[in-house]
Amino acid sequence: MKAIIQRVTQASVTVGGEQINSIGRGLCVLLGISLEDTQKDVDYMVRKILNLRLFEDDNGRAWSKSVMDREFEVLCISQFTLQCILKGNKPDFHAAMPAELAQPFYNHILETMRSTYRPELIKDGQFGAYMQVHIQNDGPVTIELSSPTGPTDPKQLSKQEKQQQRKEKTRSKGPSELSREKSALRSRPDPNASSGADGDVSSERDP
Repeated sequence: MKAIIQRVTQASVTVGGEQINSIGRGLCVLLGISLEDTQKDVDYMVRKILNLRLFEDDNGRAWSKSVMDREFEVLCISQFTLQCILKGNKPDFHAAMPAELAQPFYNHILETMRSTYRPELIKDGQFGAYMQVHIQNDGPVTIELSSPTGPTDPKQLSKQEKQQQRKEKTRSKGPSELSREKSALRSRPDPNASSGADGDVSSERDP
């Protein structure tokens, strides 16, 4: 799981020209869910987001207080494009969790946040909608966060994707087709074996 966390003076989200949520001072969190994410990733990310010390204390000392310490708001936006893998100049999103799985998973993240903090201070956008997110970054302060349990190296993700594609191709082939391929491999002549026609020395000797 990946997140872009921005400290804001205000933020809002609009769908179809209508503002559906907004916050004052606090955090705007863009959250990208991957195929590999589990409850461990949820626990880690919620804990980090709510406890990052991105705010000053009452004496003005920077990096001293979390969003919970200051009782500020959090606006979460589902952002599958954070799981992008570039193929040349083209973004590929196969590492992102499919929408039908990601939506309940994302809702679970929100519920975990609300149960950990104060429910009325956790806002969100509209999953799967075309949104305009208005962020007034304070600082600016932007933190990139990844959960440790999922792969974050694009090369590793690309390798896993290729392995998955090979598995899918294998599953798509019927038993008879696989048997024919194996038989063809067994019957293929060995290029290193002697054919007997190119000066092979016979074990028999002339009398």
